[in-house]
Amino acid sequence: MERIYDDFTLIRKEAVGGPSLFDADTAEEVFRFHRSIPNYHMTDLYSLKQTARRYKVDSILIKDESTRFGLKAFKGLGGSYCMYRILCEKLGLDPLKNDFNTFLREDIRRSCAKIEFVTATDGNHGKGVSWAAKLFGCQAHVYMPKGTVEARRKAIEDAGNAKATVLDLNYDDTVRYAAGLAKEKGWILIQDTSWEGYEEIPKRIIEGYLTMAAEIGRQTKKRPTHIFLQAGVGSMAGGIESCFWERSSPFVTIVEAKEAACIYESVRIDDGMPHSILGDPITIMAGLNCGTPCEIVWPVLRDCSSAYCACDDSVTKRGMKAYAHPIGDDPRIISGESGAVTYGLLLAILEDEELRRIFRIDEDSIILLINTEGDTDPEGYEAVLNEE
Repeated sequence: MERIYDDFTLIRKEAVGGPSLFDADTAEEVFRFHRSIPNYHMTDLYSLKQTARRYKVDSILIKDESTRFGLKAFKGLGGSYCMYRILCEKLGLDPLKNDFNTFLREDIRRSCAKIEFVTATDGNHGKGVSWAAKLFGCQAHVYMPKGTVEARRKAIEDAGNAKATVLDLNYDDTVRYAAGLAKEKGWILIQDTSWEGYEEIPKRIIEGYLTMAAEIGRQTKKRPTHIFLQAGVGSMAGGIESCFWERSSPFVTIVEAKEAACIYESVRIDDGMPHSILGDPITIMAGLNCGTPCEIVWPVLRDCSSAYCACDDSVTKRGMKAYAHPIGDDPRIISGESGAVTYGLLLAILEDEELRRIFRIDEDSIILLINTEGDTDPEGYEAVLNEE
């Protein structure tokens, strides 16, 4: 059932569920590794009590990834854990019996210095890979699609050991370019989306994101009834969704930029298969500007989600402003273009009685959102906040 509203379109369906790809035990093992990194700290889980009271719901919980590893985004979780698993395999180490401390040994670091990674990114994933490469003493090469702002390119180089280059290609073609270089130069492709024959590495990246689920489980006793997850290729969304569905089967909404809503379009076509968005989509939600769903998590996104929303840029602008100017004494949250779209959408839903019924939101609803990034484009962030 597709519905069209002023700032977003909606597909609502009944989730049927499916096999769990990522579970709580995996999340705990990933969490064990991340805790061994020297500058690890658990990111905040905020409760917007005043906002929840105004909109007559039990709770609105925001997992704030804007402070993760000093990278202003969650992506370092996936890059670091995946790189750890790759390096353990190459160096003959048992990943379940070691952790980051093993990689402080001089002999291990000498071996890591000979290894080079390559990836394509629209911003935050590449920054996470660059940071992880420095963490382990490796080198990385990062390629970015056309339209990338200089601040995002420079942030990747500043974060760690990577050379970042902007190409005159869209995101999907940039991925193919990086994959070609990996074969040509013997580099290791560390990409956060999958295709036939390339599943193991993106699976490890997705597992890295599960530390967020492990932390949330420690930060609140409340199990969310509703989860809103933003998606580019859908890796983070599918991983987190799978982990929570194993526990409690919440009402999950997948949220995308309208111009690059590949998951939404795949559900709309309704043949059970993932489909790509062609051309050169333009949106301020750079981290969501991806045209092809991740095949690993597609079955989860398809079968466990209850709603799909494709949003105009105006929706995320509203979310950014609302986070920055909270109600009452609710905490102020710095949220970038790809981090705030779920909040902007949620506010639109909470203000409309028909939408509340469609999303089954009432006074008992416990709503979870993840602020996936801070002001990763500082000038763009300020421009949005200063708009009339």
